[in-house]
Amino acid sequence: MIADQGHYSSGLDQNPANFVPLSPLSFLARSAAVYPDHVSTVYEDRSFTWSQTYERCRRFASFLAARGIGRGDTVAAMLPNLPAMNEAHFAVPMAGAVLNALNIRLDAASLSFQLDHGGAKVLLVDPEFAGVITEALGLMTGRKPVVIDVDDAAYSGGSRIGELEYEAAVASGDPGFAPILPQDEWDAIALGYTSGTTGNPKGVVTHHRGAYLNAVSNILAAGLGQHPVYLWTLPMFHCNGWCFPWTLAATAGINVCLRKVDPTKIFALIAEHGVTHMSGAPIVYNTLINAPDAPAYAGGRMVQGSIAGAPPPMAVLSGAENIGIKLTHVYGLTEVYGPASVCAEQPGWDDLPADERARLKRRQGVPYPLQEAVTVLDPETMKEVPRDGETIGEVMFRGNIVMKGYLKNEKATQEAFEGGWFHTGDLGVLDEFGYVIIKDRSKDIIISGGENISSVDVEDVLYRHPAVLFAAVVAQPDDKWGEVPCAFIELKTGATATEADIIAFCRSQMPGFKTPKAVVFGSIPKTSTGKIQKFMLRDQAKSTKSFSG
Repeated sequence: MIADQGHYSSGLDQNPANFVPLSPLSFLARSAAVYPDHVSTVYEDRSFTWSQTYERCRRFASFLAARGIGRGDTVAAMLPNLPAMNEAHFAVPMAGAVLNALNIRLDAASLSFQLDHGGAKVLLVDPEFAGVITEALGLMTGRKPVVIDVDDAAYSGGSRIGELEYEAAVASGDPGFAPILPQDEWDAIALGYTSGTTGNPKGVVTHHRGAYLNAVSNILAAGLGQHPVYLWTLPMFHCNGWCFPWTLAATAGINVCLRKVDPTKIFALIAEHGVTHMSGAPIVYNTLINAPDAPAYAGGRMVQGSIAGAPPPMAVLSGAENIGIKLTHVYGLTEVYGPASVCAEQPGWDDLPADERARLKRRQGVPYPLQEAVTVLDPETMKEVPRDGETIGEVMFRGNIVMKGYLKNEKATQEAFEGGWFHTGDLGVLDEFGYVIIKDRSKDIIISGGENISSVDVEDVLYRHPAVLFAAVVAQPDDKWGEVPCAFIELKTGATATEADIIAFCRSQMPGFKTPKAVVFGSIPKTSTGKIQKFMLRDQAKSTKSFSG
């Protein structure tokens, strides 16, 4: 029954004719019906149409259902940007289940925690990751998932560890399977994990409604239009590819799949398929800009690129334009489905000097079209800070493109939503136009090559070294990665260690991208109560330049 609005509510009830729960599954069904013969996916020498993709997804959903996978179950995927990874974004929720896309760069301990915590019953694995997954399965304390290999003819390494192969599973499914639509649009569709600031990462549960709305927001914010050609330089495991698998289904576009970032291959794919859009972290674009075979922009249509992570350096913004890619900066977190704000361009920006244009385009911006709000609030009063570009507060989101909450962690969920807003933990200001500009991160997260790194996690490892008395980690600007961890070490009396020793020790304890790239020895500044003064270390590492607008 709709809310009472006098004579407007009389006899006007909610029913199947005027209310269907929002779900991105509807995008796939529509494109398969309206554009059945349009190409949906290309990868190496394979291609599929939208009708074929719809059938393949229904077949795999049927296979999962026959295995007893249904509403509320978790299916994990440890895959690069292959067609199967794209299909999993539809097939898994079609069975009523929840997709947990695993970060392919994590170590076995992190993966085992996520598989246990999320309760994965099925796990799709690319042969390249068979070794780390085998180790992760051995570390699990709960019931192990059924493993399905996803063979890739373009990759000759690795090994097969599954009970069967993905294509065989697809072939065994029923092409007429009726997708299980959500009973409520707030039903979970995906599970993703934060990087973790202290202890284990938190499991972020997203819902069908948010996925639907952010998929449409991508169309509007990135200017996709109908039938875009999208190059998958962004990992699909990152916040479900920022919802772009569902976006491409809504637009009946083409998914140009790519196993790994290879500049030569990327330039060839852009030319061969007429790529119109792409996304990625600053390192992706920086790699392309500095590639020896990077083509000079010769005029005409530019590829529209979305860029997230640390605010992009001016050299990246201008350099991308020199090779035919026009960048738009977006901002978000796992808890808001990836980007949920955009540095919306204004008329006249293209006519500004390069430095001024880059300064404007580096801001974190305004809400996504279908996000209710993003702003900077005083966390004590929950009032918006003045639009003076100086008063610092916390960046917060509110709207339908915000997670359901953290899996099995009600306390953290309540804290994140305190005051009716989602608290990002990022500190920022508002400029005179109401655009958000991040100045620092209260939780000391370092964004390196698009990966979130908790300084606390790195510090925990450093403190395990027998020579370390005090340790602190901050972000240091890096031309290639955007930011990298820089470690400050105070040694124990009489102890010795070199930069190489510390880096090697860390590399043995954590994934390579989390390992400090520089180590500074000396006395670490502390307050009278012993608290490390990180702002002084950031100044020393010049890390604040990564966040200033």
